Amino acid sequence: MAVTTKKLLSKASPESVNQSMMTLIRKVHGMIENPDIEKHRHSQDQVGALLGNSKDILLKGIKIQDMDGEWVSVNRAHMKKYVILYCHGGGYSTGSHIYARTLTTKLSASTSMDVLSFDYRLAPEHPYPAATEDAMKAWDYLMLLGYGARDVIVAGDSAGGNLALSLVFKLKEQQRLLPRGLVLMSPWTDLTSSGDSHRTKAELDPVLDADYLERMITNYAPERDLEDPYISPLFGDFEGFPPVYIQAGDNEVLLSDSEMLHQKMIQANVSAKLDVFKGMWHVFQMSPLKTAYDAMEKNAEFIFDICR
Repeated sequence: MAVTTKKLLSKASPESVNQSMMTLIRKVHGMIENPDIEKHRHSQDQVGALLGNSKDILLKGIKIQDMDGEWVSVNRAHMKKYVILYCHGGGYSTGSHIYARTLTTKLSASTSMDVLSFDYRLAPEHPYPAATEDAMKAWDYLMLLGYGARDVIVAGDSAGGNLALSLVFKLKEQQRLLPRGLVLMSPWTDLTSSGDSHRTKAELDPVLDADYLERMITNYAPERDLEDPYISPLFGDFEGFPPVYIQAGDNEVLLSDSEMLHQKMIQANVSAKLDVFKGMWHVFQMSPLKTAYDAMEKNAEFIFDICR
């Protein structure tokens, strides 16, 4: 009698799947990043145009004075009372509203709210404080449209998270009304790189490394005091801040930037929440992964909660 044997294939462990995914992210990021900053910017826009394309989303380009911007909306009946002002990432040297579509389209879809993204001036051509000045232009544009400060949620990723915080500091300094809340994804809050994760996660993070961060710092804040709260929001005074929701991956070098920000906000009696996603990397929400969509749903839950 012939005997047949069947080889049982073992299911890959979550750890090995995650490691494979991070290897892929590292390769993709390596293809985008380029020492030629204009080519880097162009590659990012190509990614944003590809991954941010959906028939369920409407995109409308606008001008805010001399600055390009874009409205991102769901192609269905949706909430008009509240609006999300989005600050894109890119180390203050790259990025645009096109690149940001990898996030703004998901954010609009999960919240059914309109999202306004804007192209602030980039370093090294336009170092600090150009980006903060342009964020104020976008804020004032919304106010001129008839939105109140409490109708606006400010969101951002990486350097855009930094910019979102800088914008609120500027509003606070001018004694203006503050937004209803902030949503920060992997925010870059400490340009002094004092957090432990800048060392403990250096070999894990598939997106950021110390050399890249140093180049971005040199571009954005040459010969500046890096503990200036408008440059490193971690060192600011958060008293009176609106509710804040922070997301980070536990494999990113900027993890400490989020953890220390959260701790300082709690100490200042700010309603702040931090979620750290296991196995995830810097701004993992851009990736077409279930975890990324789950994170966006958590962003939406936070926004719905503060908009009640």
